[in-house]
Amino acid sequence: MLWVPLLLVAFVVAGVGCARVCRASLATARPDGAPGGTEGLTVREAAYLSGGPLRVTDLTLVSMHRSRRLLLARTGWATVVDVTGDGDAIERAVLGAIGPGGQSPIPAVRPVVAAAESVRLLADGLVERGLAVSEEGRRELAAGVRAVRAGFLLTLVLGTVAALTVPAGERAPVLAGFALPLVGAGLCLLIGRIEVYPYTRWASPAGQRLLSGLSPADPLTALATRGPSVLEPELRAALKA
Repeated sequence: MLWVPLLLVAFVVAGVGCARVCRASLATARPDGAPGGTEGLTVREAAYLSGGPLRVTDLTLVSMHRSRRLLLARTGWATVVDVTGDGDAIERAVLGAIGPGGQSPIPAVRPVVAAAESVRLLADGLVERGLAVSEEGRRELAAGVRAVRAGFLLTLVLGTVAALTVPAGERAPVLAGFALPLVGAGLCLLIGRIEVYPYTRWASPAGQRLLSGLSPADPLTALATRGPSVLEPELRAALKA
C-alpha cells in the first residue's frame, strides 16, 4: 500500500494550488468597487483595462502621431514634431522618454512610459473604482496557477510511480484515486486560464462589463480595446519594430 501516502501527497499539493487559484479568483471578482465606480470609461482607461500599461502607451503614441505631435515611422522610430502643445501627464512622459534629442526607437520608449508615474496613477484610480485588478491580485492569481500546474505535474509523476509499485491487476483503484486530484487540478487550471485571458489580468468583472459596452467604431477606442492589430500597416510596423 505504498501508493496511499503518494496519493495523499498528490491530494495535498493539488488542493493547496486549487485553493490559491479560487481565493485569488474570488478576490478579483469584487462586485462594482466604490459607489459610483462604474461610470463611463475614458479611452485610456479602456486601454488599461484591455491591455495594461503598454496598451496605454501605444494608444498615447498613436494619438500623438495623429495629432501631428509625433511621427511614428514604420522603421520603429518616434520623432517629436511639435512640443508646443499642452499635453497631459502621459504625453509629457512620452516626450520625456524620447529625450531631448527628439528621436528615439519606439521599443525603448514603450517600457519607460508604461512604468511612468502618470500611468500608475491611472491604474490606481481604476483599482479604487473596482474596475481593475490590483497588482497584488494579479501576482496571487499567477502564483496560484503556477502552483496548480506544479501540482498537476507532480500528481502525474506520483501516479505513475504508484502504478508501477502494484501488480498490473491491482492498478485500477490506484489510477482511479490519482484521477481525482488530476481532474481537480485540471479544472483549476481551466479557471485560471479563463481568469487570466483575455481581460481579467487587468479588468475586474465590473471593468469587463464596461468594456463590453464600448463601440469599436472610433479608431482610438478600437485600438484601446483590441490592440495594434486594428491599425493601418505602417503604424502596426512602427509599434512592432
